[in-house]
Amino acid sequence: MLNGMRDHQAGQAELRGDCEQCFGLCCVALPFAASADFAVDKAAGTPCRNLRDDHRCGIHAKLRRKGFSGCTVYDCFGAGQRVSQITFGGRDWRSGPPERARRMFEVFPVVRHLHELLWYLTEALALPAARPLHAGLREALAKTEELASGTPEELAGLDVAAHRQDVNVLLLRTSELARAGTEGRRKDRRGADLVGARLKGADLRGASLRGACLIAADLTGADLRGADLIGADLRDADLADADLTGAFFLTQPQLNAARGSAGTRLPGSVTRPGHWMPRS
Repeated sequence: MLNGMRDHQAGQAELRGDCEQCFGLCCVALPFAASADFAVDKAAGTPCRNLRDDHRCGIHAKLRRKGFSGCTVYDCFGAGQRVSQITFGGRDWRSGPPERARRMFEVFPVVRHLHELLWYLTEALALPAARPLHAGLREALAKTEELASGTPEELAGLDVAAHRQDVNVLLLRTSELARAGTEGRRKDRRGADLVGARLKGADLRGASLRGACLIAADLTGADLRGADLIGADLRDADLADADLTGAFFLTQPQLNAARGSAGTRLPGSVTRPGHWMPRS
């Protein structure tokens, strides 16, 4: 089990964005609209006005104050450095022909989706309850890695949605096995509309919150131990003093978009966001 945990931690460490090895792809390839998350509009394939010539953000330390909080919650799961250094062999989008830049921007979101699946599959393999599915999970992990290693042309033509659907069958079965050991009634709130819900101190142990919309929900002091949080929208959700110990399929972008405190208990796969408030 210790070896499995080390493999899990090492695998997920490689699935985190490393901006030093990336050509600022998220700052160019992706679009955003003026909103509470972004101060201005930006079209896909257009460099953000804050992107410097060295592919670094010119206001990185001031993003929230400057109205770009959406940038602080984003993570590419390591897709940026893969596309920059492996798929395109270290050739950036600035110095090459326009065709290379367009293809790089096209491929980046595809690899990002695949890397997110690699994150979930790596975590699933670390769950003891999912042992009966380990063979299938390893096969899916290898297949996803193979797809992510494709050429720019192969990646551009890939049906990511179809592959995600196949992987999701395994992840759903993993969730059922992992949550089966939770005592008491396991709530099924899959895809539930819980915008602004008052869930302070709620017992959500082993709950399925897959795809649930929890925007601005009050989850202070809630018990989320062993809950499935894959795809849950936690933007502005209050997780102060909540217990997420053993919660799975929780990603760093989800957590970064939420609010919490020093008293929030987290699984080891994520880190406490720096903007969270200290314990009162």
